[in-house]
Amino acid sequence: MVNCCGLITVKNEPVPLKSIAVEVIVKGHVATVSSTLQYENQEESPLEAIFVFPLPGEAAICRFSAKIGQTEVVAEVQEKQKAQEQYDDALSSGQQAFQLEESDESPDVFKLSVGSLPPGEKASVSLDYVTELAVQADDGLRLCLPAVLNPRYQPQDSGSSAQVSSVPTGSVPYSLSLSAHVLSPHPICRVESNCPLDPLNYLNTEKTQATVSLAAGHQFDRDVELLLYYQDTHQPSAILEAAQTSAKPGSLMGNPVVMLSLYPDFPNDVMSLMTSHAEFLFIMDRSGSMSCPMHNGPGAQDRIGSARDTLLLLLKSLPMGCYFNIISFGNIYKSFFPKSVKYSQKTMDEALKKVKAMRADMGGTEILQPLKHIYSQPCLPDKPRQLFLITDGEVGNTKEVLDLVKTNAGSHRCFSFGIGEGASSALISGVAKQGGGHAQFITGQDRMQPKVMQSLRFALHPAVVDISVKWNVPKGVSVTPLSPPIRVHFQGQRALLYAQVTGEGSVTVKYSLAKQPVENQLSFSLKPAEDTGLTVHRLGARTLIRSLEMEEREGGGEKKGVKEKVVELSVQSGVSSAFTAFIAVHKVDGESVQGPMLRRQFATSTSYCFRSILFQQIIQAELSKYYLTLLSLKNELSFNLCVHVE
Repeated sequence: MVNCCGLITVKNEPVPLKSIAVEVIVKGHVATVSSTLQYENQEESPLEAIFVFPLPGEAAICRFSAKIGQTEVVAEVQEKQKAQEQYDDALSSGQQAFQLEESDESPDVFKLSVGSLPPGEKASVSLDYVTELAVQADDGLRLCLPAVLNPRYQPQDSGSSAQVSSVPTGSVPYSLSLSAHVLSPHPICRVESNCPLDPLNYLNTEKTQATVSLAAGHQFDRDVELLLYYQDTHQPSAILEAAQTSAKPGSLMGNPVVMLSLYPDFPNDVMSLMTSHAEFLFIMDRSGSMSCPMHNGPGAQDRIGSARDTLLLLLKSLPMGCYFNIISFGNIYKSFFPKSVKYSQKTMDEALKKVKAMRADMGGTEILQPLKHIYSQPCLPDKPRQLFLITDGEVGNTKEVLDLVKTNAGSHRCFSFGIGEGASSALISGVAKQGGGHAQFITGQDRMQPKVMQSLRFALHPAVVDISVKWNVPKGVSVTPLSPPIRVHFQGQRALLYAQVTGEGSVTVKYSLAKQPVENQLSFSLKPAEDTGLTVHRLGARTLIRSLEMEEREGGGEKKGVKEKVVELSVQSGVSSAFTAFIAVHKVDGESVQGPMLRRQFATSTSYCFRSILFQQIIQAELSKYYLTLLSLKNELSFNLCVHVE
């Protein structure tokens, strides 16, 4: 996939984008983001254009539509090859067509093809996605709208090239309007942002509903970050969503789906148990892209500077008696020490001196080779190995990296830090998820220290392991889990579990830590409002799709039926996958578009340090259609979460 941004004319000028309107609906720990962008073909011939854009790694696209003139065409989800053939057939017939597909290399990058727009024609593209919100060190929930797509470096033997186009800083010719509607089972304390906001407006006396908007005139030249804070954040909650009325009963969309949010606050006496008997390996990105600025605002620090600050803080905070080493990488890699050394004042001072001298001077971003080297080295006896990856996430072989991390998760816990705006959330979050660790995103000096220290505490504190899940259901109720088992859990982490439910009941959440039992009873109705938006269904489908995609890759594509199951689930739920694409075809008044079609190529560069200002934050939402109802019923659905400390 070509990593470029915006619609580009033959003169390397952007196709005029007039405005972007974004609506965000937040329900507790999940959100739907909705955006519509409008542009116009000012060429003298029909236009085909392609642009690439990022989404959060945990997002799932669930609706895509295009409006030409007064006619809206809603896309269908089809198997990717079939969608491509239909798109090509439409263009060869002179029809207008739109195709949206996920990158083969990374699930957080999407390509939109816009085909055969007549001269002077205006068009708008709308997109919906649903996503889970990440929990921050201060208990806030983070929603990021990425405005930047960094060029992803492709290793020389990957068979792919890194082609990029760049839009100069400050040249964004449009502003972004954004409004958010927040609903929570618990009172909303505040909403913060890295961009100016209008005052928070509460919609009820309980303060469980509120709206907030981005201040007028914001140019979409940087990531927009929203941080939401609730009361009683550690209280578990459940969202139950009614089935899709048109879906076949018994299918995922044809049955209710429940989402449990578990965000436990562990007892202080347990969290006081810390270990210094560990080996810490810090993997530092020193590729050329790390010399780029953290963001496009004035006075921005370069990424390598922020990465150095992060690593220095980690080094100064290690416990005496542990072992550590630092591995730098670009298109080559090298270690500070031949092997891990014992942490002391002398070795720390030596390491600090070398870290302060680090520069972004090691070429392309090839993370796979240093990871393979680390995994090939034997672990120190009785010293669990903890990896800390610090990178701007600009790689094109994300899925290959994640597969390697998952394979070695039994002996290596992996924490990750995404440096700068545009860091691949699929890579940063995926490495931590597959490696049993925790991910952090650092976009500036603000809030860097608590994020760094939180990850280090996770590595030093005992992790909750050997987690077992048991469903005890009454007669007439069946439960089909959609989420993979929880393998590890930390203080300050949140787990969302999805399950397909048939019948009526309530849910009891039980877990124990250091022999201290905790129990919470959640009663809810399995007959909520009919119009629920299907957000939980789609998030559950996305969770199952990602698990099946990983299973298919682990089997080398030879495991029968897995790909077909992904395609079936994707088409049924309307959720994007690696094997499907959205396709929309519009024939204008039954006639073909006249004239030769121009296919717009993108400016390319061999430099991997360009910042790509994104011509969109595409997305559109239906989450406002449902709301959580907690009601008591006679039957009980019991969910037991048993954990032990290792």
